[in-house]
Amino acid sequence: MVDFRRWILALAVLALFAGLASAQGQLTCATNVSSVPQLRAEGFTELTGDITFTCTGGNPVAIGAAIPTVNITVFLQVANVTSRLFSTKPNVSEALLLLDEPGSPNPVAIAGFGTAASQTICPTPTTGCVENAATAAITAVGGIGGLAQGTLVTVATNPGDPTTHGFNVFQGIVDPDAIHPKSVTFFGIPVLPPATTGFSRVLRITNIRADVTLLGVAVNNAQPLIAQVSVSNPSALPLTNQTPTVGFVQSGLATTISTGTGAVNASPCVGVQGAVNTVTNLNFTERFGTAFKPRFDLAAGNQQNVPGATYNSESGFIPNDGNNGPIGVADFGTRLKATFKGITGLTVSILNTQPTVPAVPPVTAQLVTTSETTADPGAVALVPVTTAGTATIAANADGTFTAVWEVTAANAFSLDTLTFVATTTGGSAATVVNMSFAPTPSTATFSADTTLHSTTVPIPRFADLSGAGTPLTVAGNNVCRTILLYPFLTDATGSGFDTGIAIANTSADPFGTANQSGTCTLTWFGATTAPASNPTTPPTPNIAAGNTFTMILSGTPALVNFTGYMIASCNFQYAHGFAFISDLGARNFAMGYLALVIPDPALDTTNGRQASPGALASRGSGESVSQ
Repeated sequence: MVDFRRWILALAVLALFAGLASAQGQLTCATNVSSVPQLRAEGFTELTGDITFTCTGGNPVAIGAAIPTVNITVFLQVANVTSRLFSTKPNVSEALLLLDEPGSPNPVAIAGFGTAASQTICPTPTTGCVENAATAAITAVGGIGGLAQGTLVTVATNPGDPTTHGFNVFQGIVDPDAIHPKSVTFFGIPVLPPATTGFSRVLRITNIRADVTLLGVAVNNAQPLIAQVSVSNPSALPLTNQTPTVGFVQSGLATTISTGTGAVNASPCVGVQGAVNTVTNLNFTERFGTAFKPRFDLAAGNQQNVPGATYNSESGFIPNDGNNGPIGVADFGTRLKATFKGITGLTVSILNTQPTVPAVPPVTAQLVTTSETTADPGAVALVPVTTAGTATIAANADGTFTAVWEVTAANAFSLDTLTFVATTTGGSAATVVNMSFAPTPSTATFSADTTLHSTTVPIPRFADLSGAGTPLTVAGNNVCRTILLYPFLTDATGSGFDTGIAIANTSADPFGTANQSGTCTLTWFGATTAPASNPTTPPTPNIAAGNTFTMILSGTPALVNFTGYMIASCNFQYAHGFAFISDLGARNFAMGYLALVIPDPALDTTNGRQASPGALASRGSGESVSQ
C-alpha cells in the first residue's frame, strides 16, 4: 500500500514538471511603444508610433484546435484617426496589426512561420481569419533565445493545412459610425500563447494616422498624444499598460524671409519701365529633425516592409502582400508652400539653395509642376531642373501667386533649413507672403472637412498656421504707385471758394489689367493758417480697383484758409484725379480740371524719370503733362 502511494506521488510530480516544461501558466503581454515619434502640430495625417504587445507564457492550444480570437481597439485621446481608407463601407483602412513580426531582419528560424513567414493579409478584416494550432521546430544553428535547435513550438496555420502559416497581417476598421472617428478596431485577431519557456510572441499595430491639430501648437513644449487600448476578452490578451503614449506633438515649421541678391531694373508694374524687382529668400526651417520627409525613405530602397524599422518618410509600413494596396503609401513627400498677395508677377528657384554647411546626407526639395495636391502614383511630379534653375509662376484665379516645393531627400539627424529664391514683380505696402506646409485645406482641393478619414483626400495634408502672412518689403521701398499733381486748390473760409477733389482707381477695366489697390498720401503746398506750411493729411482709406475717393477742403480742419497745390502719392498704378472749384453753393462760378500725372522720383534714374502710367519723361524734364 505504501509503495502504491509513493508511485502515485511520483507520477504527480512527473506530471507537474511535464506541465511546467510545456506551459508557462498565466499569459502576460507587455505593451510598449519602442520609438515614440515627434508629430507636427500642423498635421492632419501624422503617423503615430507603433504599439507592440510582447506576450509570454500561457497555456498551449491543442494541436489542430482553433486559436482563440479577440477584437483589439485603439482609441486616440483628443486626436482623430485619419488613416487612408480602402473602402467606405465598412471603413477598411491602412492601419495594420502584424503577428510575429513577419519579415523581420533577424528572424527566429522556424521554417516558414513567425518572423520567417511571408506577409499575408487576412482577406476578411471585418471578422478576422480562423487559424489553427500546429507545431514546428526551431531550426537556427545553436538555437535562439535559450531554445535549443529542434525545440518544438506552437505555430498558427490555415485551417485544414498544417504546413501553411496563417494570415499574419490584419487591416483595421476605422469607426464607421463616427464623422470624426477616434478609434480603429482589429477584428478576429488570433491570440496564440507562446507556452514554451523562453519563447515570446509579438503583436504590432502600425500605420495609425492622426489629426493632431486639435492638440494646439506648442513651439517649445511637446504635447503627448495618448492612446487607449481595449480588448474584447482581456483574459485572452491581458495587457500590462493600456494607455501608451504614441507621439509628442509640437510645431514642425518655422519660416522667415531675408533679402536676396540679383535682379534689378525690371518693372514691378505691368507696362511700366524702370522699376525695381524684389528678390527675397524664403526660408523654411524644421523645428525637429523629422519634420521634413520624402515620400519614401530612399535609404530603405522604397520597400519599407520591415516591422519596427524607423522610416523617415511620409509613407508608413508597406506590406509585401499587395491586397487592397498600396497600403501605407503616401501621395507625396512633405511639401512647402509660399503664397504671395499684392504682386503682379513671380519667378522662383526650382531647387533649394545649398547652405554653407550642407547636411550629410543633404536635404533637397524641388518645385512641383502643378497644384499642391497633384500626386503621381509612380513618381513625384517635379519641374525639370534647367540650366536657368528658375520657373515663372502663373497667377491664381484670385490674383495671388503660389509656389510649392516637395522634399525629395531629408536628414533626420539635423535641424535643416530649405531656402528658395523668389523674384517678385510689383508690390505695395500691402504685399505679404504666407509660408506653410502643403497641401493645406481649401474648398477647391479638399472635401468640406479635411479631418475626415477618406479614400481620396491626399496624404499628407496640413493646417495653414501662417495667419496674416509676413509683410514683403519691396526693393528700395519702390512701390508700384502713381503720383498726381493738383496745381490749384483753395478753401472756402477766406476766399469764398471751396474745392472738391476725386481720385479714381482705374485698374479695373475691360482689358484684363490686374486689379490693384492701396491708399494715397496727400501733401499740401501753399498758404494756410495752420502751423505747418506743408501739411500732410492722414492717408486716404484703401481705394480698391474700380472705386473713387472724394473729399472737400472745407471739411478738413488742417486746410483752413488753404490756397495752393497738392501732390497725391497713390500706392497703386492707374490713379487719376479730378478737381472742382466753385463759389459757395456753386451759384456764380465753377470750373474743373484733371490732375496731372508726374514722374516718380523713386523709380529708376538710369534711363530717366518716367511718368506713371504715361510716356517716359527725360531726365530733368520736370513734370509731364500726362493725365
